[in-house]
Amino acid sequence: MTTFDKREQGFEAKFAHDEELMFRAMALTNKLLGNWAAAQLGLTGDAAAGYATALVTADLENQTIDGTLRRVAADLAGKGISAEEVARKLQGYLHQAMQQLGASSE
Repeated sequence: MTTFDKREQGFEAKFAHDEELMFRAMALTNKLLGNWAAAQLGLTGDAAAGYATALVTADLENQTIDGTLRRVAADLAGKGISAEEVARKLQGYLHQAMQQLGASSE
């Protein structure tokens, strides 16, 4: 195996690791955001857990931050919660998720 091949494998391994970390971070972010949104909607127990789980599992392959933001903002619009507030919460939860996952991968 040449040095180039080893280097290529290293880059591929890092890319796969980074993709997995981002996937896990988004899943955790969506769960945290879903729990917060469920509380804003007055959901408790199984209904709250179901809302958060649906946010995590909805269209996993094509899910984007913007799509999640639009969905939650639409759900909370009737409660007087702006899309900007939802976006701030999402960013905060993403930061929290990255910290948690970064600490657990060391």
